[in-house]
Amino acid sequence: MPSNKLKNLRKQAAQRQGGRCFYCELPMWDDSPREFIVHYGLSPRLAKRFRCTAEHLEARRDGGKDVEPNIVAACLFCNTTRHKATHPVDAARHASVVRSRLAKGRWHPPQVKAAFSKGTGPPV
Repeated sequence: MPSNKLKNLRKQAAQRQGGRCFYCELPMWDDSPREFIVHYGLSPRLAKRFRCTAEHLEARRDGGKDVEPNIVAACLFCNTTRHKATHPVDAARHASVVRSRLAKGRWHPPQVKAAFSKGTGPPV
């Protein structure tokens, strides 16, 4: 469970980013997936990957702190994928890789692209 400070930093970052993931730039949900699922027509399983998380630009293991300039909002999938790598790359490089693969349709499942192309914006 994130600390209140980290939770507040995540919420601030998500607001600054218009509710979109720092890496894939797709919409995210924060408190409850229900409206997100209904709005975009995603299954609960697919919606889970778009839960908003706090992402440290400089990873904690590398000395990154819980401070505003070091925290962005990222969807669960993008965040965990960066840190699962054997040799994790910096945030800027990860963003480049994510966006390149997204453009080729090789990041999120095909039904995600269809769901977000139907949605007109964040859930109400």
